[in-house]
Order: sequence, then structure tokens, then C-alpha cells
Amino acid sequence: MNQILGLFCAFTCSAFAGDLQLTLPPVVYATPDVPMSIYYDNIVLTENPETYGFEFACKLGKNEERRWTVTPSDADVGDHPLAITVKNAGGKVVEQGRITLHISPRKSVSAKPLRLLIVGDSLTHASFYPNEIARLLALPGNRKATLLGTHKPANAQPGVAHEGYGGWKWSDFLIKFAPEVPGVAAGPLARKTTSPFIFPAADGKTGAFDLQRYFKEHCGGQPPDVVTFLLGINDCFGADPNNPDAKINEVLDNADKLLAAFHKAAPNAKLAVGLTTPPNARQEGFTANYKDKYRRWGWKRIQHRIVQLMLKRLSNREKDGIFIVPTELNLDPVDGYPNNNGVHPNPVGYAQIGASFYSWMKSKL
Repeated sequence: MNQILGLFCAFTCSAFAGDLQLTLPPVVYATPDVPMSIYYDNIVLTENPETYGFEFACKLGKNEERRWTVTPSDADVGDHPLAITVKNAGGKVVEQGRITLHISPRKSVSAKPLRLLIVGDSLTHASFYPNEIARLLALPGNRKATLLGTHKPANAQPGVAHEGYGGWKWSDFLIKFAPEVPGVAAGPLARKTTSPFIFPAADGKTGAFDLQRYFKEHCGGQPPDVVTFLLGINDCFGADPNNPDAKINEVLDNADKLLAAFHKAAPNAKLAVGLTTPPNARQEGFTANYKDKYRRWGWKRIQHRIVQLMLKRLSNREKDGIFIVPTELNLDPVDGYPNNNGVHPNPVGYAQIGASFYSWMKSKL
């Protein structure tokens, strides 16, 4: 394990290997007047983060009980080094790492309209974080944005669409297909059983993955400028917490296939992959959902390893159109979740996910 983590340090901004497995993406993105935080529980692997001291050294932001947080101003635009030190109860340093805080200007340089496609699972289907992305993109100084997609659930605000479906995995968007049922019209409801990117053959019994056709029929004939992805929970939830790597790598193989297909069909699009979000900090949320079949600590161990392997496999892939979004940092594992759900945030938590995607987009667009 120490050898693996030693290799992984290159992807975590000099975080060194230790029992806590301090895991940091290279950059956290922020924008003036949009709060951005790093929650201590989300960057280490422990059942008891409160027994450690977390010190963040940066000329901006402040340390609080459970997080470091910043709400930048226009004067703060630019890159700021952020050093993180973790100490045990005796004051001994047990982990250290560095990350860059990147603050983008409020006003976009380009006036070109933005075409955005959001892809995901039930967190996306809920539509709260797509709604928040749309709200933030509508603020003064931003490019006019169009949200693409065929799925418009009841919670989606006017003008908000996406491709987010409960229970879906990376592979589902590549292969999920059900033959047409006589008397049942095709359309959004059919998306429960068929990927929006798969189209039936003439006989209706087989289907073919065809992003070019999807862009033609559902995106006005033009590919998106940005595609965001937030997936991984359904793929890995049942993995062995003691040995999850084989399953996670299988899932990331499917992610690579979907990302490669998008890059081929839309070579100029930026493919923004959100790092799989952390769980509710309360065991009671998991008890309410899964009784004793799945426990919070088991999923926390899997999720932490997913983030590590995503960073290892997807970092420095800009030539493939792939970018990492640190959606796991800014989600409050306590106040961002209801008491009775292990993996689905409340509106506060969903808004934090939306802010992470938005601030990343501001940095790249």
C-alpha cells in the first residue's frame, strides 16, 4: 500500500503517504462572491476527523471547525498557494500537502454563447445542482448559456435540461438499450431503459451508440462546448471496501470509453469529470437507506479510493479533452445532507456541487 500511495503522491500536490491518506486534487477553483470550501472529512480517510487538527496556510480564507472556507473578492483573482497540515491529538504532524487556489475573474472574456451538456446519475436527475449551475451562469458578466439534454424532470427549472438518470453507471450510457415496446411512444420516458446516446435500428430490436446523431437531433446539430460528468456511486457501491481496486479500475475503463467517444465526436469540447462525492457523515443516513447491508465507513473507504484512482488515471489528460473537477471538496458531509440519506445531498449540498462545476467552468472558459 505504501508503494502505491507513494506513486500517487505525484497526483496529490506533494501530499505524503500516511495512515490518513491525505488526498488532494491539484487545484480548487473559486469565483468572486461564490463561497468555496474544503471540508476536512473529505480529504482524509478516518472515521474520526474531529480527533485531528487541520491547519490551512493561505493568505485568503479561514479555518473553521470542520472546514477551510473562502468567499473571494474581485481583488483576489489569480493563483494562491494553499498548504495543508494535519496533526494528531498530541500536536504531531501526521500529513502535509499543497494545493493551488485558483480564482477566476467575475467577467468572462468571451461573449460566445456556451453550450453545456450535464451527464450523471440520480444526483443529476434530482436537478438541483444543474439548477444551481444555470443560476450562476445567468449572473452578470457570464456568457449566455444553453443547457442541452432530453431529460427535464419535475425539479428542473425552466431552461434546465440534462442527461441524469437514477441508478445509472458509466457503462449504461454506452450500452443500455431496451427494444421498443409496441404502443409505447419513444421519448424521455424511454430513457429509463435506453441511453440517450443509443438509437434503435429500423427493426427496433437493436441499438447503436451514435453521439453525432444525438448532437444532430437533440443539440441543434452542434456539439456542446462543455460536457460534465458526475458518476461512480452506482458503479462501485457494492465493491469490497477491503479490496476495491479491481472494481474501480473496471469502472474507470468504462469511463475512459465514454470520454473517448465524446472526444472523438466533439474534439473541441471540454469534458469535465467530477470527482465522486463523499458520503453523509452520519451512519443514520445509511441505516435509513440500507439498514445494515451497507455502512457509511465501508462506502467512505471505497469513495476515497475512487477519488485517488480517478486522480491517478484522469490527471494531465487535457490533450484528450479531459479535465478534473474537485466536486468532492466543497460538499458539506454534515449540513449538506439530510439525516435520512447516505449519498444524496440536500439542497445545500447540491448547490455546493453546482458551485464547484461553475467555478471550474469560469477558469476554463
